[in-house]
Amino acid sequence: MHYYIITGASRGLGKALAENLLCQPGTSIIGVSRHATIEHERYRHQPLDLSDIPAVENNLHKVFPRWTDAAGITLINNAGVLGDIGYLGEQPNEHFNFVFDVNVVAPAMLMNTFLSTYRHLAVPRTVLNISSGAAQRPVDGWSAYCASKAALESLSQTAQKEQELRGSGVRIRSLAPGVLDTAMQAHIRTAGARHFSEAARFEALHTEGRLATPQAVAEQIVAWLQRPVAGAEAVALRLTDIKP
Repeated sequence: MHYYIITGASRGLGKALAENLLCQPGTSIIGVSRHATIEHERYRHQPLDLSDIPAVENNLHKVFPRWTDAAGITLINNAGVLGDIGYLGEQPNEHFNFVFDVNVVAPAMLMNTFLSTYRHLAVPRTVLNISSGAAQRPVDGWSAYCASKAALESLSQTAQKEQELRGSGVRIRSLAPGVLDTAMQAHIRTAGARHFSEAARFEALHTEGRLATPQAVAEQIVAWLQRPVAGAEAVALRLTDIKP
C-alpha cells in the first residue's frame, strides 16, 4: 500500500489530488482538513485546523501512523492561505501570524514529524510542498503570502540538502502549480486595485477561461509523483517544468 497524507484535502487542489489517487488501487489517504468532504473506504479524515498551532502539535501522532505494510509514503503539504489582501502597514499584526502559521509553521512541523517518524524505513518517501509563483516575485497586497511561500521553498531546499547529506533517499520538492480555478482565486477577485494593482489581470484570467482546473493539475502532479526521478531535478519547480 502506498500511503499519502494530504493537507487541505477538503477542496480545491487537495481534494482533486485525493480523488485522483483514490481511483488507483493500492493507495490509502489521510486527509488533513477542518471539514470532511470525501467518503471512501481508503480515505481517513483527520480533522485539524492548521492555523491552531497547539492543536497541530497535539495531534501530529494521529497524522503519521507507524505503517508496517507501506510500499511508499508521501506527504503533500497542500493547505495554504492568501490572507487579507492589503499593503504592509495597513494590516493588523494578527494577519501575519495566521498566514505564516498555515503556510510555513504547520508545514515545517509536519515535515519534521514525517522525517522523524519514517526515517528508518527503506521504502520510497516523498515530501511535496505546494508553493506558488508568488514565492519568486513581489505581488503588492500579498506580502505575507509571498514571504511565506518563499520561506516554504527555502525550507524545502534546505531539507532536501540535509536528506542528501544523511543519505536517506527522501525526496523533497516544492511545486508551484500555476493559477487554478479555486476559492483562493475567487477571493483574489474581490480585491480592488487600490490594494492590489494586478486585480484587472486576475479578473481577466477568470473571464477569459484561462484558469486551470484542479482536476487537470492534480492528474499531472500525480503522474509526475509516481514516475522515477529522471536525472537531476530541481527542488523548487513549476508545473511547466514537469514533463507530461
